[in-house]
Parts: sequence; C-alpha cells; structure tokens
Amino acid sequence: MTASVETISASPTKVTALTTPAGVEVWHVESDVVPLIAVAFTFEGGSAHDPVNKPGVAQMLSRLLDEGAGEYDSDAFQERLAAHAIELSFNAGNDALGGSLKTLVKHADEAFELLRLALMEPRFDQEAIERVRAQSIAGLRYQQNDPGVMATRRFFEEGFPGHPYGRPTGGTIESVTAITRDDLIAMHRAIIARGRVKIAVVGAIDAERLTHLLDKVFGDLPEAKPLTIIEPAVLQNRGERFIVDLDVPQSVIRFGTTGIAWRDPDFVPAYVLNHILGGGAFTSRLFQEVREKRGLAYSVGSSLVSYRAAAMTWGYTATKNERVGECLDVITDEMLALKGKGPSDDELQKAKDYLVGSYALGFDTSTKIAHTLVQIAFEGLGIDYIARRNSLVKAVTQDDIRQAADRIIGDGKLLTVIAGRPTGL
Repeated sequence: MTASVETISASPTKVTALTTPAGVEVWHVESDVVPLIAVAFTFEGGSAHDPVNKPGVAQMLSRLLDEGAGEYDSDAFQERLAAHAIELSFNAGNDALGGSLKTLVKHADEAFELLRLALMEPRFDQEAIERVRAQSIAGLRYQQNDPGVMATRRFFEEGFPGHPYGRPTGGTIESVTAITRDDLIAMHRAIIARGRVKIAVVGAIDAERLTHLLDKVFGDLPEAKPLTIIEPAVLQNRGERFIVDLDVPQSVIRFGTTGIAWRDPDFVPAYVLNHILGGGAFTSRLFQEVREKRGLAYSVGSSLVSYRAAAMTWGYTATKNERVGECLDVITDEMLALKGKGPSDDELQKAKDYLVGSYALGFDTSTKIAHTLVQIAFEGLGIDYIARRNSLVKAVTQDDIRQAADRIIGDGKLLTVIAGRPTGL
C-alpha cells in the first residue's frame, strides 16, 4: 500500500509516503543523482526516560548499538561496516533515540542487514560496555573543566529542577559507573519498537526494493508499549542568576526564557523573531549590539528549543569577567526594546527574505534531507511541511511578531548561568 503527495515547485524535494506490507511507514525521496542511499530514523523515547537515579542510560545505549550485534563482536561488526564503506551511527537526545545509515546502492543488502542486527540483536558484551563506560567517564571528567559544558548543565538543572529535562543526558561519573547491562537491555526493550519509529530514506532506490528492505529491518521489531509520561514543564528560575565557580579569565554565559514549541501555530513567527534577535549570525540585533558596537564578546546568539514537554528560548555568549554585568544588561535591554517597538518593516522583510532564500541550502545532501524529513515526521508537521514552510515564513506580519514577542520575551526576565568568576554583578 502506498500513498504519495506531490509538493509545490517551491519545495526543495518531492516526498512520497510509503507503507510496507508489514505496516512500516516511511517517507521516501527517490533520487538517482548519485548511487547512494541515506536513511534516518527516530524512535520516540530518549534520555528523559532514563531511570531517575541513573541518567546516561539512553546515551550509553546509543553508543553500544553498533558495538557488536548478532554473531559479530564489536571488531567484526565494525570491520563489516568498513569493508563495504557503510556509515552507521546512533544518537540519543531528551525525547528520542535515533540514527542514520549511508551506503552505496550495491551494498544496500549488507547495510540494511547490519542495521537490522544493531536494532534487533545488539550483544551488549561486557567488554564493550566497560570500554564505552570508560570513554564516557573520561569525557565527563574532561567536561568538569569546560565552562561551556558546565554552564549548560547548570542551566538545565536550574531551569527544570526535579524534571527529567533537568538531568544531564550524558549522566554523571557516579551514574555512568552504576549503569548495568540489565539497565541497557531494559532501555532497549522500552524504546526500540515498531509503533514509535519515524523513518525517511533518500537515494537511488525504488519503492519496491525499499519496502522489502525496510520490512527486514523494522518489520519484526516488537510492538511498542506505553512509555512513562513526561509531564509538561515551564522554564523555572527566570530572573535569577547562578554562578559556576571556575578559575577562567572569561566567563561563559547561558541565558534563557520561555519559548514556543515547533508544533505551536506561533512557532514560525517566533522563528522569524529569533532570527532578528539572535539567530541571524552577523545580522542579528544581539550580534550588532554586543559584539559590533561594544566589543563585549566574540560571539553571541539565541535559538528556539523545542522538546516534547517543554519549550524555551535560550542564548549564549562569553565575555571578560569584569564585563559580564554590562553584557547581560545589553542583552536584556535589546530583548525588551525588540518587544516594545518591534522590528522595522525593512528589518522584518530582510529576515524573511533570508530565511526563505536559505532554506534550500539545508537540502544539499541526501543525509540532510533524510534527517530533516525525520524531524518533521517526529514533530507531526505533515509530509507537505517542506512545501509549506516558505509560504508560512512569507506570511508573517508585524502583528504575528508582536504576539510571538509577548510569548518568548514577555517581561524580559532571564534565567542566567555564568561559568567563571564574574565581578561587579
């Protein structure tokens, strides 16, 4: 059974929705430009579902899926990937565990079989577990001296206290040390299931062969059981400042306030507004005010963050310890000025023109297209979102911007975390 949707001419690509004989759903872009196949997939459920006292399980699981599967131990599995120039990787975030596969068409059968083994029959050999554990702990020890990592970690602890989003996705030295093979097996059984996977495939493969290969990989996965519900959360401690004491000459700053989820009708206006505020690299207001006019920082910016159960607007910068207070004042003043007066008509038009014109640049490789499609599917935005997106941006008005500003800037109170030894606050 297949279904297709033709996209409008403004879309960077044409997407077809397929359903395999086993009932696996996939978004497919057939392209014979190069003899490659790129696959992206995302399973609902990630680090937010780690055991409360053991953050880091989902991330360790993602690092172990290609460390041996079926009859192949870790070395043998990696050798088979290398022998056929197959790229296979996995990752875990707060809300999802996903991965990607890239292969030459001539090696598709081998590539999809190795993916099947990784998902269905991971070995979780103790030697591999201990090696990945040691690598994770070494990374965590290194991060203890990284002001950017420490500021980010504290930001989430203070922003979502007592909530799964407040726990470090990579875990702590203590929690990673305590993770057992049984923890990994339980997480694998909970997340890797048919009913919660989104798949996108781009490349030189027709629908018939693709559905056959996908049924081999995903068709026999167990049916999904309900996951623990992640309760909705709102960013806490706005208006507060927290300091992570590190002996460094330059303080790293993370700041944030409320946000708008990708699934929200106001998201596109908020996205345009954020481009004007801090998302537009060299053209954004924060860049111009903080760096260009005052020389307070080398880089500064903001972005919208959308999770399943929370959304926020957050930003970053770094400045000399003695100029932290001035830098934060400029950021807050600029946010409130943008909310109070809004952008000029010319500023708004330039932002929309850039966002529309640059959109297709994100579709210059098969892998980028596949990952974008999977994210759109995961958010439930519809198969025609790529076709609609530029029209949504073009339609943003000053009224839409004001409404978005009320929601993501509000009273201008920020949760701020500073890693360093700031003076004069």
